[in-house]
Amino acid sequence: MNAWIEAARPRTLPLALSCILMGSFLAYSTNNFNGLVAGLCVLTTIFLQVLSNFANDYGDAVSGKDSDLREGPRRAVQAGLIPAATMRRAVVVFSVLSLVSGIALLYVSLKNAPASVFWTFLALGLACIAAAITYTAGKRPYGYVGLGDLSVLIFFGWVGVLGTYYLHALVWNWNLLLPATSCGLFAVAVLNINNIRDIDSDRATGKNSIPVRLGRERAIVYHWIILVAGMGCMLLYTLLHYSHGMQLLFLLSFPLFIRNGLAVSRLKKAAELDPYLKQMALSTLLFVVLVGLGLIFS
Repeated sequence: MNAWIEAARPRTLPLALSCILMGSFLAYSTNNFNGLVAGLCVLTTIFLQVLSNFANDYGDAVSGKDSDLREGPRRAVQAGLIPAATMRRAVVVFSVLSLVSGIALLYVSLKNAPASVFWTFLALGLACIAAAITYTAGKRPYGYVGLGDLSVLIFFGWVGVLGTYYLHALVWNWNLLLPATSCGLFAVAVLNINNIRDIDSDRATGKNSIPVRLGRERAIVYHWIILVAGMGCMLLYTLLHYSHGMQLLFLLSFPLFIRNGLAVSRLKKAAELDPYLKQMALSTLLFVVLVGLGLIFS
């Protein structure tokens, strides 16, 4: 059981839930919040995140990208804690759980919407499942050619926030691209720390992540750009819709992002960098909660 919990990577869940919370808080601020929809969004997201982590563990092991050169936390399949065939079956199980939970979510939220909307969201859900699996698994894993950052921005940002808001409100609000982009960029920052940590082993095994392509120093500059742009998007959205000082409450989280950037700039060893993945994920969750409190009490 400990091996399965470790493979599920619980520390990634706060980040996965951040976009759901952001979309739900934005829906609450426009009097469109639905508790059942929020609960099913959370459940589906947890299933998708665990699926992604299991598929990543499996894909990196069978492709040889997880090797003895890797300095980050151990992976269950590569370490021999879980057989590859067993992990592959777990990927199938969580794919089914994600699909069932997602369909239940769509039924509850879209039962009065046009059929075309249901099928559009079902296609998005299937794309989420496919993206979770093919990041490092399959014949052409997109994570190995540096497309992971774009995928994270799309699914942890735009799809996660805008999709959640729509399932509550049943209307599109393209102004929400700014807070959605904030969530997505902070999720990209977590992936970037992971890839900077593993830069040497990734380069040796042919995994061409963004830091491998840029080099460590430019990847650190890229990290700062992500952090500042993420906070800037939310600040711009707030200023465009400003009505009360509480809306700026999220700025209290900014020192945590500065601390993260300084750590990534200063620390070289994988063991020293690793805790800052969790710190970045929790900082993002706090940022979203503060955004939500500002929206609720403004």
